[in-house]
Amino acid sequence: MQLPITSTESTTSAAKLVLSLATTPKELREVQRLRYKVFVDGMGLSALANEDRLDQDEFDDYCDHLIVRDSQTLKVVGTYRLLSASAARRIGRFYSESEFDLSRLDNLRDRMVEAGRACIHPNYRSGSVIMLLWSGLAAYMQRERCDYLIGCASMSLADGGHNAAAVYNEMSKTYMAAAEYGVTPHLPFPIQELSSDIKPQIPPLIKGYLRSGGWICGAPAWDPQFHSADLFLILRLSNLDQRYARHYGTEEGGK
Repeated sequence: MQLPITSTESTTSAAKLVLSLATTPKELREVQRLRYKVFVDGMGLSALANEDRLDQDEFDDYCDHLIVRDSQTLKVVGTYRLLSASAARRIGRFYSESEFDLSRLDNLRDRMVEAGRACIHPNYRSGSVIMLLWSGLAAYMQRERCDYLIGCASMSLADGGHNAAAVYNEMSKTYMAAAEYGVTPHLPFPIQELSSDIKPQIPPLIKGYLRSGGWICGAPAWDPQFHSADLFLILRLSNLDQRYARHYGTEEGGK
């Protein structure tokens, strides 16, 4: 079964963008190369540096990889990797389970898609790429007949973690999930030890989840490898705010 968004196009003032799924080893390497540029080079994560200049792990071979390509330069400029419920069963877990106890969500496992490793080339962060990726994500969930999107969203600790604490303290007031969706971090990030008396700068990915009807499912986990505090988020496809549905292709009449 093919994903209905394959070769969807979007024209901006700077580029003509094409959305598809990676289908070859070469395309997967392009994805891993972009992730390396964004995560390792861009975030200065020298501990993850390698001679191949690829960001890769054991989950890549089990996941589907959304890609956005600039049709003029042919470069991959955006990507999102997706782990279906059936693929999670084959590998034995969701990626999020390396950071969180998801036992309260056991009854939803067959209805969840996990999204992760979202990244966009620095020259293409005007909004068009992320809109295409979200539209592809919605189409993928419909193809897999899954109702829930889950994933970890990272907050940089470059400032010592104060903004991460401020984001959690502010967003959890409005967007905390009900107890039955609660998760527990294996390595909690010590938000109580940090000052949060600043105006939070909410990362775009977290802002997109929450504006679309998503929830925060618990306190953040500490990811020393990526030098980040990670929130576990869940979004029910039917909860997508109608203000954003037209972007994601899930309004009535969409694919």
